[in-house]
Amino acid sequence: MNASDLLERHRVIPVVVMDDAEQALPLGKTLLDSGIQAVEITLRTEAGLRSIKTIAEKLPELIVGAGSIRQPGQFTAAIDAGAKFLVSPGSTDTLLDEAANAGLPFVPGAATASEMMKLLERGYRLQKFFPAEQLGGLAMINSLTAPLPEVIFFPTGGISLELAPDYLAHTNVAAIGGTWITPKEALKNGDLDTIQALAREAAAL
Repeated sequence: MNASDLLERHRVIPVVVMDDAEQALPLGKTLLDSGIQAVEITLRTEAGLRSIKTIAEKLPELIVGAGSIRQPGQFTAAIDAGAKFLVSPGSTDTLLDEAANAGLPFVPGAATASEMMKLLERGYRLQKFFPAEQLGGLAMINSLTAPLPEVIFFPTGGISLELAPDYLAHTNVAAIGGTWITPKEALKNGDLDTIQALAREAAAL
């Protein structure tokens, strides 16, 4: 499955920053029970790779991806942990070269027209747009799709439940990523009831 197929099937992806890998399995079960079938675990913390490995091994029905890919070595580490897709907030030639050999769906990030055009030259129509709201949100996406109709967006950053439907209605948006589904405080406190309620709302979108 390529990245476009993945995101067109799973249009709301929780983006999770894990501080404690022990929370990965109960979190994954909560997301699945709520109707969420794919999750992006960022590599911003040391618990990220361990969390991916736990979900991949013990909850294979939940498609787990690795986010915040910034260095070439993280491709191998994420794949070894069991990640099924990879996401980066940006892109460099080094990362794109590594991605070509990784053999997994990869979504590189772009924030400007020039960056998007460079990714199109490398064959990437599907691109992460981050941080979406801070960059102008849907107004910016509308402006970019006029001269760049080939680009398909995966916006993340600042998107809320209230904003999500408008993003998902855009013809050039394949899916959205949301940190609102797994709030930091709820994760810290093990408040799975709150996460379940948010995940159910997200899944209903």
